[in-house]
Amino acid sequence: MHDCGHNSLFTKRKLNRFFGFLLGLVNGIPQKSWSIDHAFHHRNNGNWEIYKGPIDVLSLEDYESLTKREQIFYKVSRNWMMLFPGGFFYLVLKPRLGLIIIIFNFIKDILEETFIKIKKREISQLLAINSRVKPPFSDYGDNFSELFELIINNIVVIIGWVFMCKWLGLVFFLSFYSIVLTLSAAILICVFFVQHNYENAYAKNTKNWDIIDGAILGSSNLDIPNWLNWFLADISFHSIHHLSERIPNYNLRACHKANIHLLQQSKFLKLSDFSNCFKYIIWDNKNEKLIPIN
Repeated sequence: MHDCGHNSLFTKRKLNRFFGFLLGLVNGIPQKSWSIDHAFHHRNNGNWEIYKGPIDVLSLEDYESLTKREQIFYKVSRNWMMLFPGGFFYLVLKPRLGLIIIIFNFIKDILEETFIKIKKREISQLLAINSRVKPPFSDYGDNFSELFELIINNIVVIIGWVFMCKWLGLVFFLSFYSIVLTLSAAILICVFFVQHNYENAYAKNTKNWDIIDGAILGSSNLDIPNWLNWFLADISFHSIHHLSERIPNYNLRACHKANIHLLQQSKFLKLSDFSNCFKYIIWDNKNEKLIPIN
């Protein structure tokens, strides 16, 4: 699904779109919306004035302007333990909640519009609906094609849930499904986080930002066992991925080795370094670096 979004799995865009859509159904995430959001990350990686990372990192100025209670909430909500509820929300709830909120708001707006027309005795205008769909999340339902995919994705996923509950039993399926998706999402969000939030990561403002430096200096590479790399589809070779998103994941390792001379300044992290990365949840916009909270 990731490679289809980058149009790198197949040479033809239509094939990437088709299989990306199907894989989105399997993963329970509308692929087009996800890919657009992910492409925004690629276009702005290392520019922390525009792209705030997966946990919406605040600048030091914005953090210091918060109340004490808001600062505590910020620290708690960015704690590594939140990977688990956050992962469950991201994979299971967000696509469903997004559609529910869209439908609720649309019906509410239509009813409000209708009551106003009745009050003004504009009966002839009752069928001239001016209300529009308002997506609750920036990455779901921004246009008709995204909304259509969101609807289809929800229908297929919910039908799949019902079928699996009848086949395996309600308690067994929901328990197993929730645990697997929560752990999977937590691991993937963790990997995504440490590949961009770490000590001395490239963290410029728009004026001083460079997309090539963002790729090389703002993306860490993971020095982890090969069997783990297999599960991560070699996304560990991340700097080369940001240098050229059209490289399919199955070629990342070879391209990384062939261009290692370009990556001498890139960050390389071991598993033991991961925990340290979760401290860097503030962007010092004056000094242009990520810093821990004191």
